[in-house]
Amino acid sequence: MEEDYLRFTYPYNVNIKKLIYELRNNQTPEIPPLNSYNFPFLKTCKEKCANKPIRLVYIVKSALENFDSRFTIRQTWGYERRFSDVEIRTVFVVGNGDGERLRSKVNAESAKYGDIVQADFKDSYYNNTIKTMISFKWAVNFCSNSRFYLFVDDDYYISTRNVLRFIRNPANYPRYLNDEIDDFELPEDVSLYAGYVFFSSPHRHLFSKWYVSLQEYAFHMWPPYVTAGAYIVSLSALFDMYFGSMYTKHFRFDDVYLGIIAKKIPLEPFHCEHFHFYKHKYSDDNYRFTIASHGYKSSLELSQVWNQQKSIGNA
Repeated sequence: MEEDYLRFTYPYNVNIKKLIYELRNNQTPEIPPLNSYNFPFLKTCKEKCANKPIRLVYIVKSALENFDSRFTIRQTWGYERRFSDVEIRTVFVVGNGDGERLRSKVNAESAKYGDIVQADFKDSYYNNTIKTMISFKWAVNFCSNSRFYLFVDDDYYISTRNVLRFIRNPANYPRYLNDEIDDFELPEDVSLYAGYVFFSSPHRHLFSKWYVSLQEYAFHMWPPYVTAGAYIVSLSALFDMYFGSMYTKHFRFDDVYLGIIAKKIPLEPFHCEHFHFYKHKYSDDNYRFTIASHGYKSSLELSQVWNQQKSIGNA
């Protein structure tokens, strides 16, 4: 029988705030970590973020074989020099795969573009949490000089212009663009974990792709979580969630796992309806304030939509 969410607990049941504080201050906690996600990096892009304060880093979770998607993202919303006065970086996070030919192609791609972050784990759907936490680990260890990070799947449309607008004033986006609201800048130490927030329950049907047993998770509701396809975290939230993961039992659904970590920290997810976890119906006006839209598996379609939005000043 399911337990009431009001009695929520999740291992480890420890003073996680104290442990995060100690880790952030290079102290050795008394309690050893439960998780470390110790999958060795094969490619680190360690020079990607060097020497400059950065405004925004795109961390794109990509399937190993999705060469066309990565190429198109580099030409569209992942283009790092989109705005001459804003420092933006883009990396693609992949796992490992079988076959020498595939590995050779990825190695050649990495040598050409210098934007592949690769770790030695099997790249598969049920390893998405591993890929997510490897992405956090990379950002903490190799790119901790950015204000904000957008974690996103490689089948998304993104408007960089709207991302930059949103992170200036999340609480009033997009209203502040039209209304008489004073310009605003979030403080350096802000903790932001933002996107489309879900309030939902575990699937208990045995034959569901998302089936979760009572042994895995006993409560009738999930903590609120941001859908994993596209979400923004600030630098402070990045560190808290990464170190929090070390004391939070691994869970195979990455968006739920981040929601559990956020609940334990605690960090309240910030909802924004302009992150679309489905394919948002396209029109010039519909995409005026769109930050993210799922469903762009076609590289041609992504390129067409992004270029059209760029031409009218929305991307």
